[in-house]
Amino acid sequence: MTKRKIRAREILLGCAALTILAMLSCSEAPQSPVATKTAEGKAQDFMLKDLSGGKFLLSEQRGKPVLLIFSATWCPTCRTEIPHYKKIHETYAGRGLVVANVNIQESGDKVSRFAEKYQIPYKVLLDETGRVAEAYRIVGVPSMILIDREGRILSRQYPAIDGLLSGLFSGSP
Repeated sequence: MTKRKIRAREILLGCAALTILAMLSCSEAPQSPVATKTAEGKAQDFMLKDLSGGKFLLSEQRGKPVLLIFSATWCPTCRTEIPHYKKIHETYAGRGLVVANVNIQESGDKVSRFAEKYQIPYKVLLDETGRVAEAYRIVGVPSMILIDREGRILSRQYPAIDGLLSGLFSGSP
């Protein structure tokens, strides 16, 4: 093989590897959640600022179920899932569910523009250092964690969360 053909093959293989890596890091399939590595149990407390500069402390939400959505503005699947998250918020917020989007490692200005563009009605929190995502062992975005009224993690599995939400609020007005 000539040097030119070898070089072209190397470039092609490199591009293929990068494409596969990009596809694995943020899938377009809305029903393919990214799992996290931690087991169920007590949710770790944290404090993050929201877009208005206020503070969100998880332990202050005790008595209410909390849905944490870990995301990033650059993630295409995160964007395509926004209508689903809005529907969850619309359906359950009036019955006590706290929906909070935890944006990972991006500036407040960038996240604020994103939230405004997509008209996000639920809380958007800034995890600029990624420490909360790390504490919850988030390995990719989007990831969701449903926490019950007592502060225990109920689920990290995307399809299961919809069913669990229905169960949490069955019989409530």
